[in-house]
Amino acid sequence: MHKAGFVNIVGNPNVGKSTLMNQLVGERISIATFKAQTTRHRIMGIVNTDDVQIVFSDTPGVLKPNYKMQEMMLAFSESALADADVLLYVTDVIENPEKNMDFLEKVQKMKIPVLLLINKIDELGGQGAKSKSQENSQQRLSDIVDRWHTLLPNAEILPISAKNKFGVDMLLKRIKELLPDSPPYFDKEQLTDKPARFFVSEIIREKILLYYDKEIPYSVEVSVDSFKEAEQRIDIHAVIYVERESQKGIIIGHQGVALKKVGQESRKALEKFFGKKINLETFVKVDKDWRNNQRELNNFGYNPD
Repeated sequence: MHKAGFVNIVGNPNVGKSTLMNQLVGERISIATFKAQTTRHRIMGIVNTDDVQIVFSDTPGVLKPNYKMQEMMLAFSESALADADVLLYVTDVIENPEKNMDFLEKVQKMKIPVLLLINKIDELGGQGAKSKSQENSQQRLSDIVDRWHTLLPNAEILPISAKNKFGVDMLLKRIKELLPDSPPYFDKEQLTDKPARFFVSEIIREKILLYYDKEIPYSVEVSVDSFKEAEQRIDIHAVIYVERESQKGIIIGHQGVALKKVGQESRKALEKFFGKKINLETFVKVDKDWRNNQRELNNFGYNPD
């Protein structure tokens, strides 16, 4: 029998969901930086073998919304509870288990298999054999497991390190065991449900997340106005939207140096992603208060439905 199903990844910000997604899929399709609220959309990555199709879904970190965009991000996460065959709830070794209890209570009521993944166990230390630090790290992990078992008694708990790929193969094996018998939902050659333009905007946004401080990355959205692909080259025109004129100046930088750096680094990443020469032009525009404008959010693809 062929197995297939939807395996959705949820959890609070900055626990390593996107890193895990990229490890599971074997391709880099989710932004993974050190900053919280990196993922804004629900992104599918599809793993195919002869007898299995796993449709993974990365979601934004669960948070209390402060503006409309964050409301839409939370809706993406909540939608992942509705259509999962297996749910991966990701936490880490430093997170307060009772953070965002409203969302956790919804997870508690789920009837499908829930795998609770305690990520970043490498940060517990204790590498020496039979060392005191190793005993302490094992005790800390045991305490974390006990707390989570109280909160999610029906969940299977698996300690992992997504960054180091520790426990990822074991997780994949367990997911395959839990999937229902089903024909594939997508073509066996398909890697994701997102179009090429989406990954262009995500890669540019990633570089902005890496190179700018404070509120700038969170006030930015990227739209691809033109994507023309030839056999050897792709020509791309992208617009970086900000909320205020002062932010536009910061993005561009003195004599355009900052924007040029973002463009250069984005082009390198895009050439690696697409395997072709990239001609990238970037522009910066002001779209005041776009994060609270429903029409603009729809235009940028924030529609959970």
